[in-house]
Amino acid sequence: MIYGYARVSTKGQEKDGNSLEAQEKALRENGAIEIFSDSYTGMKGSRPQLDRLLAKIQPGDTLIVTKLDRVARSLSHGSDLINNLISQDIRINILNIGVMDNTPTSKLIRNIFFSFAEFERDMIIERTQEGKSIAKQDSDFSEGRPKKYNKKQVNHALELLESNTYKQVEELTGISKSTMIRAKRRRKNEK
Repeated sequence: MIYGYARVSTKGQEKDGNSLEAQEKALRENGAIEIFSDSYTGMKGSRPQLDRLLAKIQPGDTLIVTKLDRVARSLSHGSDLINNLISQDIRINILNIGVMDNTPTSKLIRNIFFSFAEFERDMIIERTQEGKSIAKQDSDFSEGRPKKYNKKQVNHALELLESNTYKQVEELTGISKSTMIRAKRRRKNEK
C-alpha cells in the first residue's frame, strides 16, 4: 500500500505552496492511495493523523511526503522516525529529495536536511522573539489577540447588565456573555 502524509503548522503556509491541498495533490500524483493530513507544528512528536498512519503502515508499504520537514522539524525526531520506518522495511519517498534507504549516503542527506529544517525553525523563533521585544517597547503594546471591544464599549455593556440579562445585553451590544463575565471579574479584582 502507498500512503501519503501531509502537514501544515500555520495557515500562512497556504501561500507558499505548502497548503494541505497542494501537498495532497502532489502525493496523489505520485501514487499515494490513502493520505493522512495534520495541522500541527512539526515540533510535536505526537500528531493525530501521523499516529494513525504509523499504526497502520506495514512492512513493504511506501510512505510519500512532499518534503522532509513535513514529517518533522527536528533532527533527532525526524531521524529517529525515518530510521525506524526504514528498519521496518517501509520505503520512504521524499518528493523533493528521493527515496530514502539504509545506505550511508541516504543517512547523510536526510541528516543534513533535518539539520537545515531545525535551523530554519530556530531562526523563525529567534526573529519572532526579537520582533516581540521591539514591539514591547511601544507603550500601546499588548500581547495576544487585539481586543475586539474597547474599554468604553465593555463598560457600557456592564452598565446595561445592571438592568438587563446577559442575553439582552449581548443582543444590544454584540459583546458575548463570556467577555462580560471576564470584564466583571476583572473589575471586581481591581477593587
